[in-house]
Amino acid sequence: MTARLPSLNGLRAFEAAARHLSFTNAASELNVTQTAISHQIRRLEEELGIQLFVRQNRALALTPEAREYLPGIRAAFNDLRLATDRLKRRDDDHVLTVSTLASLAAKWLLPRLSAFQEAHPGIDVRITTSTSLVDFRSGDVDAAIRYGRGHWAGLRADWLMADELFPVCSPALANGDKPLRCPEDLAHHTLLHSSGGYDDDWRLWLTAAGLPANISRQPGVSFDLIFMTVQAAIDGIGVAMGRTSYVEADVAKGRLVVPFKIALPADAGFYLVSPETRADPPKLRAFRQWLKTSVQGKA
Repeated sequence: MTARLPSLNGLRAFEAAARHLSFTNAASELNVTQTAISHQIRRLEEELGIQLFVRQNRALALTPEAREYLPGIRAAFNDLRLATDRLKRRDDDHVLTVSTLASLAAKWLLPRLSAFQEAHPGIDVRITTSTSLVDFRSGDVDAAIRYGRGHWAGLRADWLMADELFPVCSPALANGDKPLRCPEDLAHHTLLHSSGGYDDDWRLWLTAAGLPANISRQPGVSFDLIFMTVQAAIDGIGVAMGRTSYVEADVAKGRLVVPFKIALPADAGFYLVSPETRADPPKLRAFRQWLKTSVQGKA
């Protein structure tokens, strides 16, 4: 028997409220009242049999169950949007669909994308996120930002940037009752880990710093998306292993600090990849040139 799906309105309300961490902002986005959002969330919680939000002193927070549920719901709505776009699309010469990791999109690409849209108002950029490699044979994606060493059969790969690895944490944690003055102080702190290709980052950095690699195996907290790891560091939960592309904005704005001067160069980097047979239409050529200029700090 197929399980009954929850209310679509409830799921839309949950996704919007979780993104904004605000019922008021979610209501504004969906053009309904705050009371309607509250009722839809309550009904969804009843349908699922779990609590999704914790309401604390005018602040809204996700429960652990909601944090686990959210990526799948967000991906489902994104798939619906893409499917609708494909259905309604008649001439896609002006539509550019780019796939990348959710963390890179949230922390690096999206904050810069408005500059491309201002420079190329005739190109409609669609961002889709995935942790798996894009199957370009479907024709749904024009290009992808992919992490690796640049060797993928049948694909054009244009170098974008490399990452350095270094610990980051909140200013309050760095200067708290267990200050981080030297790498050895990490033994007294919770380490935050990211899966999905970043599992070995702590061990690599600790080895480069001359510390026992087994420090990376002390009790910590793990996340399946690196931007969640970064957010946990901002919130003061522990110390994260940062990568330049994911933390540079937060460091620049003072939300994170770099307690040590030891940075480990990564042996791979980010590339813009596209099928060799479809690598040079005007929309993709414009995006490629803008992206290269942006990573060089000229956009």
